[in-house]
Amino acid sequence: MPLEKLRAQLLLAFQGALPGQEAQLRMAPQPIDSRRIAEVVPESHRKSGVLLLFYPDASTIYFPLIKRPLYPGTHSGQVALPGGKVEERDPDVVFTALREAEEEIGIDSTKVEVIGSLTEIYIPVSNFLVSPIVGFLDHKPTFVPEKREVARIIPTALNHLIQPEIVKKKPLSLGGGKYLETPYFDIAGEVVWGATAMILSELIQVLKQKGE
Repeated sequence: MPLEKLRAQLLLAFQGALPGQEAQLRMAPQPIDSRRIAEVVPESHRKSGVLLLFYPDASTIYFPLIKRPLYPGTHSGQVALPGGKVEERDPDVVFTALREAEEEIGIDSTKVEVIGSLTEIYIPVSNFLVSPIVGFLDHKPTFVPEKREVARIIPTALNHLIQPEIVKKKPLSLGGGKYLETPYFDIAGEVVWGATAMILSELIQVLKQKGE
């Protein structure tokens, strides 16, 4: 699919009602944390922005995922979209997503065309409300990982993401003999689960609704 066709499809989707939480929950760990689906997000939440960045490489559309390094924290070693928390100096969450992507994967954020956002998603374990910002580049970028924050950059083909056979499920240990039945995307040998998988699930549903 040409990059411009994808751009047109997403622009059209952003003009109407997005699939939202229903699509996100298709890739949510089970049982679902009730805090994730509460009508009101806690006032104490922190805001963050991630960037879903589409770009061409030959005749294929890609977007980058990143693998976090191992560290003593909630999201250690996980695969995510580039992004991070809103800082006081950030004028809005779009700026945050672009700034963080530039810092983490070395893109020139001034070259990114932002066209909208998918549905916000609340992450109870870290108390973040995440805005998935959608942007486009008209060329393949040269990625430069920020070594302290990015262990690996994973260029991901959009036509691979929409293949049903990459959706799998496995139990995730919470310790103490407790497990979550966790759906995930098997991408480049990595387990893409949690909020990232839920964001990508809504993207897939948008593309299906718009005739992908």
